[in-house]
Amino acid sequence: MLDELIKMSRKYGSDPDYVLAGGGNTSFKDGSTLWIKGSGTSLSTITEDGFVKMDRAMLKEMMKKTYPASSAEREAEVLYDMSRARLRGEEGKRPSVETLLHDLFGESLVLHVHPALVNGLTCGREGEAAAKKLFPNAVWVPASDPGFTLACLCKKKMDEYEKTHSKSANVLFLQNHGIFFAADTLKEMDLLVSSVMDKLKKKVSLPELPEEKIDGEKAVAVLPVLRALAGEGKEKCGFAVISSDAVSLSFAKDKEAFKAVERPFTPDHIVYCKARWLYLEKTDREYAVKKWNAFTEKNGYAPRVVLIKDVGAVGCGDTYKIASTAITVAKDAMKIARASLSFGGPLPMAPAKEKFIINWEVESYRSKVSLGSGTGLRLGGKVAVITGSAQGFGKGIAEALLENGAYVVIADMNYEGAREVADAFCEKYGKGRAVACSVNVADEESVKAMLDLTVTTYGGLDLFVSNAGIAKAGGLEEMQKKTFELVASVNYTGFFLGAKYASRVMKIQREVKPDYTADIVQVNSKSGLEGSKNNFAYAGSKFGGIGLVQSFALELCPYGIKVNAVCPGNYLDGPLWSDPEKGLFVQYLKAGKVPGAKNVGDVRAYYMAKVPMNRGCLPSDVARAICYLVEQQYETGQALPVTGGQVMLS
Repeated sequence: MLDELIKMSRKYGSDPDYVLAGGGNTSFKDGSTLWIKGSGTSLSTITEDGFVKMDRAMLKEMMKKTYPASSAEREAEVLYDMSRARLRGEEGKRPSVETLLHDLFGESLVLHVHPALVNGLTCGREGEAAAKKLFPNAVWVPASDPGFTLACLCKKKMDEYEKTHSKSANVLFLQNHGIFFAADTLKEMDLLVSSVMDKLKKKVSLPELPEEKIDGEKAVAVLPVLRALAGEGKEKCGFAVISSDAVSLSFAKDKEAFKAVERPFTPDHIVYCKARWLYLEKTDREYAVKKWNAFTEKNGYAPRVVLIKDVGAVGCGDTYKIASTAITVAKDAMKIARASLSFGGPLPMAPAKEKFIINWEVESYRSKVSLGSGTGLRLGGKVAVITGSAQGFGKGIAEALLENGAYVVIADMNYEGAREVADAFCEKYGKGRAVACSVNVADEESVKAMLDLTVTTYGGLDLFVSNAGIAKAGGLEEMQKKTFELVASVNYTGFFLGAKYASRVMKIQREVKPDYTADIVQVNSKSGLEGSKNNFAYAGSKFGGIGLVQSFALELCPYGIKVNAVCPGNYLDGPLWSDPEKGLFVQYLKAGKVPGAKNVGDVRAYYMAKVPMNRGCLPSDVARAICYLVEQQYETGQALPVTGGQVMLS
């Protein structure tokens, strides 16, 4: 039966219609033992180790015990007794706060979830009456403090039901909370769940939404402000994750629409979104900062969710997980508000219940475990754009930055390649860690769109790596004007455009957080430090790039933006050099750049011999240099060689 428990847990735990933010609970019991999900464990990936084995006899004794009237003393004593009820070997796990409630059911399997469709009923003003009519064989449990108090109330209601109906209840609706299902097999559980959900789907009628359009310019202007405000500490920005779908825009339309979601519906909404949300009618920086600070002073915490007229809903937090979870759960609250219209309209939690959840140690623990904290890595929490990162140096740099804790935008002309790389990175490093973007760095509108996408994905930007480049070898006689201009447009103009639009975002964050610093790094070349025979188009564009680096550094230093270059040696194993048709080995052989070379092997040997370290430059070498430039606070306008000693500064 444990296999069925795991299957049930993963099935419903991975379905966002039933479980969000790693919530929900499941259990299995036999005559003496209860297996229940450990607090902070995700159902979608749970294994047998994720369940806590509990002594059912001790749980039953707890239900007979008289605990202190004081909620703080009561819950502390209950937690102590619950810990004692764990079987030997389970001491490192914390059982769900609803363990006692799960043990009340006679059935083997118990599933506790919070579907928005169900909570439209449980958070509706006429929900109780509707539930009794739609589900006469279910139990309705009025709003209650969770934990031991809720377990006692559920037992009372279940005993009353059994006395009246001569059978035990297997469905419990909990006002402002969710639903419990109980069955003896997974097949029976699935039938029970679908029967309830099907009835609700037929009953709930959602009103048509008016046509609303997001104001993209307003979104891009305000998100870096919120991101800066959300970061904990003077020097760090957080994340601002936007939802601009029709539902979010409808609740952000005006203050009246906002009232429907202004107060929380369930404990989860308090845990992940806080008890109150912030509403902004405008997006200018001074107004947003003033409203944010006033909200924080009044409530004692910073906003987790901000609704903005003409923009939508934004989840805010010090980490991406906090911000993205907040917006996910906020959208769930909006679904509940809409579904509740079929049951008399929204009914938020009572203020006293809110206060209990806010101060409850158990929910504080759950939030801490599920949301976690920052990575503590070199670039932990920083957002980076790397152009030309679908392959070669750029891809290697992007992965190295990910390994150091960054969130990356894989920007490349080859969008399909960028998407494949971003998907693979998210699979390896975690959901949301990378996003793909199509960009032509020589086209201004394309570059602007790249930065807009970065802002609307993460809220802002900390590091812009101008890596996209092109090399076309050839002497003066054979070099064509259009080829020369192509090289310049990508290597030189592309860096200018990227720096222009990246610095706009960084400046906004600096205005909000004066101690914050950001970085622009051009991946230049050793050819930007010394001339290159029969390769003047490339070398000239790179020399010009260093001129831009120094000039941008002077201009942007007052805004806390450091501008530097890394000058790699030859990435001999990368596609720029090794491509059998377009690679530099082939180009240099044809251009006669290496005297006496008869094949690409001769060209490779020639360039390898130039490096004292006796190897080509690797993406990891460049990434280490980039990390150094980001970490140091007293260098700007520099060109840092990463050449294995081939080119040294004098």
